[in-house]
Amino acid sequence: MSLEHLQNIIEKFLYRYSLSTIGVSDVVEIIIISMAVYQIITWLQLTRAWTLFKGIIVLLVFALMAAVFQLNTISWLLSNSFSVGIMAAVVIFQPELRRALEQLGRKNLFRNLIFAAEEYSGETTFMSEKTVSEIIKAVYEMSRVKTGALIVIEQMVALGEYERTGIAVDGLVSSQLLINIFEHNTPLHDGAIIIRGGRVVSATCYLPLTDSMELGKELGTRHRAAVGISEVSDSFTIVVSEETGAVSVAREGKIFRDLSRDMLEEKMEFLKKGSTSASKDVLKKWKGLLHNDNEKSEK
Repeated sequence: MSLEHLQNIIEKFLYRYSLSTIGVSDVVEIIIISMAVYQIITWLQLTRAWTLFKGIIVLLVFALMAAVFQLNTISWLLSNSFSVGIMAAVVIFQPELRRALEQLGRKNLFRNLIFAAEEYSGETTFMSEKTVSEIIKAVYEMSRVKTGALIVIEQMVALGEYERTGIAVDGLVSSQLLINIFEHNTPLHDGAIIIRGGRVVSATCYLPLTDSMELGKELGTRHRAAVGISEVSDSFTIVVSEETGAVSVAREGKIFRDLSRDMLEEKMEFLKKGSTSASKDVLKKWKGLLHNDNEKSEK
């Protein structure tokens, strides 16, 4: 091989893998695409669509594995169902998509880009022991005087779409604040409050009602709303009955009624910051209770 021929090969290789000149238009395109992707991801995190998005990522990884290992039947099924899945997602999340387009038209994109991280930090939803104690104290103070209450504690699934149906509060959780919110004849007493981390983010929120036929007819709108929000998210919801003062908890589509103070403290143990081992034990108990309820319903 001549030196000239080797030089030509090296030049072709360097030309093929060399970076092309980046112009001003390329920089502008990168900035626009980055802003669009960031806005989409931020919007997804504030809606139930975030769970769907994570499911789509899992399916794409599965499709990639099927292509690598030449699983032709699975690849064919995935490729043919992908377009149908997109149409189904558009139909299911039509309200969220419409709301996103409305926000796109009336808000400043640059301001959103700067301050979106403040609106949703994505931090853990664990709360301090003091915050949990304040919630329990307020719940049983309201239970004693039969003040109706509906308290939704957000977990991994964001409740931004329900938060926007209420009035922004953004107040540190305290027993006095919770009692004042649900006091009779006050502007914020009707509806639910949503707690994220250690703060009350919104009050007078509207929640979806459950269609479950397993709930007793004696349960009112508060209890049905508590079960409804637990069916569409992993939230932890506390209800105080206005008629009896009884305290109930809704989680994973199930409701646990007439809880004592000790029982509520036990169920809220997994919410406390730093109590990892305790959280695992409580979650196991939750699963056991749900499993027993399912067995009873089957019988």
